[in-house]
Amino acid sequence: MPLHATSLPDKIAMRLEGEMTIYHAGELKEQMSEWLEHPREIEMDLSGVSEIDSAGLQLLIAAKQEAGRRGGSLHLLFHSQVVLEAIELCNLSGYFGDPTLLLYTLND
Repeated sequence: MPLHATSLPDKIAMRLEGEMTIYHAGELKEQMSEWLEHPREIEMDLSGVSEIDSAGLQLLIAAKQEAGRRGGSLHLLFHSQVVLEAIELCNLSGYFGDPTLLLYTLND
């Protein structure tokens, strides 16, 4: 699970790619922890997440809590379809509070 992060003057921009599952949770937690130490605004681009499970959602919850605890904030952006589905399934949209675009398809 690659995590790309860039420190900008006013925020940290992160992009996650690949699977955000229990198989990658430990590695991802370590990578995220380094960036969460700084009390700044963090924007996390989730458009490249191809799979997410409860461990991935737990990491997002923990990252939001840790950022807030340190005086910063975490905003989720560009949710992939699998992330949207997981957040909706677990009724977490209100918790994260970030705008999401739900895409629905019509079956013939």
